[in-house]
Amino acid sequence: MVDDEPQIRRIMRTTLTGAGYEVDDAKTGEEALKKVRAFRPDLVLLDINMPGMSGLATCRTIRADSGAGIIMLTVRNTEADKVEALDAGADDFVTKPFSTPELLARIRAALRRLPASPLSSPARIRVGKLVVDFGARTASNGTATSHLTPKELDLLRYLTQHANEAVAHRELLQAVWGPDYGDQVDYLRVFVRNLRKKVELDPDNPEYITTEPWVGYRFNGNAEPL
Repeated sequence: MVDDEPQIRRIMRTTLTGAGYEVDDAKTGEEALKKVRAFRPDLVLLDINMPGMSGLATCRTIRADSGAGIIMLTVRNTEADKVEALDAGADDFVTKPFSTPELLARIRAALRRLPASPLSSPARIRVGKLVVDFGARTASNGTATSHLTPKELDLLRYLTQHANEAVAHRELLQAVWGPDYGDQVDYLRVFVRNLRKKVELDPDNPEYITTEPWVGYRFNGNAEPL
């Protein structure tokens, strides 16, 4: 839990430990980076507005080195703020003030990972020039290899499991983020845009992840296990 307000950190620590989580906290972005490297958390709750290193800068740095879930906390609630947080590598965005049940639900969703079995999700697949390594969390489009965030990986896995099908926005949101989601289409737009930058040779004219107008998205091509 990263927040510059001591009272918020105390309340959050009490709430989260009461819910059964092991909790550490930090008051600055710089302190958070040190604790993330030492503590190796499953999830980071990160305030977006902090003195010194901003929450967004902290998020980018954590994401470059960690697969932990990241939920950004902020008093701002514009679409631009959400896009900025998701672009920085956050998995979710919660606006203050929030209720304890809402926050705990978001935490459960961020910690949830799609189940992967050897039959339904091979460790590595190839589709044309695209090679995805789910274990290493990388995608290579034939010219560059990119690291995938946990949610990008979950989204790509679900799409490839349903290749050549039009997958609805709501289905994708609930499969990747959890049953409490379904209307946050702006989440998908940001994640699909970032995912296309990593898997497509030309993100503006995608070959693999195409838009189904008014429906959702389609992954084109048959995946071959490697």
